[in-house]
Amino acid sequence: MSLKIRLSRGGAKKRPYYRVVVADSRKPRDGRYIERVGTYNPMVAKDHPERLKLDDERIKYWLGVGAKPSDRVARFLGDLGIIDKPPIPEQTKQHLPRAKTLERQKEAEEKAKKAAEAPVEEKAEEAPADDKPEEKAEDDKAEDKPEEKAEDDKAEDKPEEKADEAKADEEDKDKKDG
Repeated sequence: MSLKIRLSRGGAKKRPYYRVVVADSRKPRDGRYIERVGTYNPMVAKDHPERLKLDDERIKYWLGVGAKPSDRVARFLGDLGIIDKPPIPEQTKQHLPRAKTLERQKEAEEKAKKAAEAPVEEKAEEAPADDKPEEKAEDDKAEDKPEEKAEDDKAEDKPEEKADEAKADEEDKDKKDG
């Protein structure tokens, strides 16, 4: 008979409570067991003393007889120092990005680096030479034609007023219809 030290679930729906039991590996999870050797309550805090209670002597006896712990129970026993802590298995690579995605990410990073480097160099070279002529040109335009700017402002206001009036007319029609 192959023996297992495993968890047997109890408790209500969404309120689990487990017994640590020694059972025949062919029996159902919550079925008949040989001996109860502890309890596990995942609903309490991790540092709470009631979370995991084990009978160390009986567990050592059953391990000596040949019982094998399940993965979860092996972790519990490893944390307590009863057995060697089991190695953590390497995770599958399905959660990692695929090769094409990695290539696209590298290309995007390279473009970002080039874009970041290129404007800095252009600004450094062009900035001293271009600043002065632009400022002079803007000052000259402002001094020469202040009247034209005023006329342009008036022309721009008229279409806006017309648009506002049209909206008001549409709203009045909607109110009458509704």
